[in-house]
Amino acid sequence: MTFARKIVCPRCQRNFPLGKAINLCPCGSPLWVHYDLKKIRRSVKKAALKARSSTLWRYREFLPLRRDKNRVSLGEGCTPLMEAPRLAQELNVKRVWIKDEAQNPTGSFKDRGLSVAISLAKELGIKKVAIPSAGNAGASLAAYAARAGMEAYVFMPKDASRASVSEVEKCGARLTLVDGLINDCGRLIAERKDAEGWFDVSTLKEPYRLEGKKTMGLEVAEQLDWKLPDVIIFPTGGGTGLIGMWKGFAELEEIGWIGSKRPRMVSVQAEQCAPIVRAFLAGKDKAEPWPNARTIASGLRVPQAVADFLMLRVIRESRGTALSVSDEEMVSEIHRVGRLEGLFFCPEGGAGVAALRRLTQQGWIKPSESVLIFNTASGLKYIDVLSQGAQQ
Repeated sequence: MTFARKIVCPRCQRNFPLGKAINLCPCGSPLWVHYDLKKIRRSVKKAALKARSSTLWRYREFLPLRRDKNRVSLGEGCTPLMEAPRLAQELNVKRVWIKDEAQNPTGSFKDRGLSVAISLAKELGIKKVAIPSAGNAGASLAAYAARAGMEAYVFMPKDASRASVSEVEKCGARLTLVDGLINDCGRLIAERKDAEGWFDVSTLKEPYRLEGKKTMGLEVAEQLDWKLPDVIIFPTGGGTGLIGMWKGFAELEEIGWIGSKRPRMVSVQAEQCAPIVRAFLAGKDKAEPWPNARTIASGLRVPQAVADFLMLRVIRESRGTALSVSDEEMVSEIHRVGRLEGLFFCPEGGAGVAALRRLTQQGWIKPSESVLIFNTASGLKYIDVLSQGAQQ
């Protein structure tokens, strides 16, 4: 049973029925699943969660799957939320929490979205799925498609990390390495998907990955006893995590599990690929494509995101901000967090720490405030990239 009722375009408000494969709205916007939140409020209490499994499917009422038999899971979600007291002390912040998404099955937060998207694809009778990926999403899709018995087609840049390439190959997906960036990979899928019979699970080009990613927000609320931090800093490429958490917080407030207080949401990008930062600072509602995008943080190397207007909306609604950091800052913070807290961050996670450092120095984050940062993937998945950086 699902409490999902319809699919809605957040831009033009057009409605679509559940139960069929769908990508973008005809207006070009990503689509959102809407739920009967009044029924959720009547049907489940916070206390009931304590007896449930430690996966993201503990929040099943907030997910669109109709039948449990279609659930495709590898044990994703319920990742640790750890205090970082030494980092907080160094930065003169009251509290810093780290949400360690590296402990998902394939080593990144992509597993949340792909578990839900592949579960829905199975329920809808889809047999072939395709994804453009900088690395981690491709590895995740390959694993979940294998679990579901589907054919998976993964398109990644030629310079993707060796760990991600190996994961894709070992899970049996068909891998195409592209001389270009993730946008070039996406273009190839768009050109071939109809002829090949692929369902496109690109970031926010279908409505279900977002639902998996929003469980990060649900978990954070539960792990902090339903009181959200003052600031959330999130490394932003395609934007599903940032948008998903904001959607999840709104749903939790609607059913009365949290109050109206929201974190200020911070988008951090790489200096040499920062379209959202540029648009935010210019006061624009859309972001222009970023030319010659480069960064060691492959998840941030997204020159143009289909959900740019939604990311900018979240940042502004939350009274947040957007900033970019250099690759050198990311690497420095990986070393620093390793020494202070014993965690091996990915470059995207390092970007979040660099943003935290900058915002505390500028006084945008006050010493009395609490901050949540994310390590979105294991540093082990970037060994070749980080080793190259160390040699240069």
